[in-house]
Amino acid sequence: MGMTTPDVHGRDLRYFLAVAEELHFTRAAERLYVSQPALSKQIRALERQLGAPLFDRDRRGVALTPVGTALLPHARAALAAWEEGREAVRRAREAADGTLVVGMSTSPGRGGLLPAIRSRFTEAHPGARLKLRQVAWDDPTAGLADGGSDVAFVWLPLAGTDRFRWVVVASEPRLVALPEAHPLAARESLDFADLLGEPFLALPDSVPELRDHWLALDARGARPPVIGAEIGGVDETYEALVGGLGICLVAAGNAPLLAREGVVVRPVRGLTPSHLVLAWRADDTRPLVRGYARAAAELGLREA
Repeated sequence: MGMTTPDVHGRDLRYFLAVAEELHFTRAAERLYVSQPALSKQIRALERQLGAPLFDRDRRGVALTPVGTALLPHARAALAAWEEGREAVRRAREAADGTLVVGMSTSPGRGGLLPAIRSRFTEAHPGARLKLRQVAWDDPTAGLADGGSDVAFVWLPLAGTDRFRWVVVASEPRLVALPEAHPLAARESLDFADLLGEPFLALPDSVPELRDHWLALDARGARPPVIGAEIGGVDETYEALVGGLGICLVAAGNAPLLAREGVVVRPVRGLTPSHLVLAWRADDTRPLVRGYARAAAELGLREA
């Protein structure tokens, strides 16, 4: 009987390749944005599937076994071929339907910015179709990183700045949203110093740069923030505010999303503004992407 070949997934090969190149499980895990135990478990599963160890692990570190060394060039070739295949599919889909996917985590709103960009863009690209995609707050790139979006409205700071390009579409003050019953809500405006001891609502840990920005770490000096609760969306934020779990900063253009019954929004002195940008992948030179970016650049910052 012939030997059955195990069905190895692209992810397994990517994990193997990262460890083979780093020869260090922690560094490889960081590079892959996965936890080290998850990476080790996946490698052990791959070794079981292949019926041989791929790495020697001891106190001195990690080294490839002869089997791992044999697999390495083939893993590289298979992944490169798959990337080429994905790229070919993307180009074919594009040629077929000329669709541009626009990612966002909250609707840009802002006095009809989206419809204005759309009409300018379709004037230049009459055959193209635009598809809007809502992306959860735990992805600060709104789908750019995983390829689900072609362009995206995101907030600065953006992690992996070398991978992305952007144009600023709005520069807005950071305001504070508070429960109506909060003692500070009676004031017309506030100094950020008044808010330092207050519990804040924080974005998930998975988006550290944005989490720090909306906690205004840059304006706190040595005072660490008090975290009242974590938030992952607009409705959750509104409920946390009404429930008295904390206060939060919000860009002026997003204030109407939170300033509903039981919540007030006030100006804050002592904070730098926030920047909403339209971003795209640096290596993406497609005319539709550049065309949408051009339309956004021409219409952005009008009302800032």
